[in-house]
Amino acid sequence: MIITDWVHAIAGFFILLSIALGVDCGSNPFFVHKYFLFFTAFVGANLFQYGFTKFCPLAFILKALGVPETRSCCSKQ
Repeated sequence: MIITDWVHAIAGFFILLSIALGVDCGSNPFFVHKYFLFFTAFVGANLFQYGFTKFCPLAFILKALGVPETRSCCSKQ
């Protein structure tokens, strides 16, 4: 997986997690507090601003951890 794959996967996970923690539909066993929905808005705002600025803090962190930026098209034998 490359950086963009990880960014999408992590953002999607955080959105789903914060919705599970923030929405109280009566029988939700994960509900903690409605303020977790602010985290959903934060992740969405970061994805939105990335569309215009191409700046993503998570991408810098993943790059520092050694995640590749592109897929290699040819395997070296």
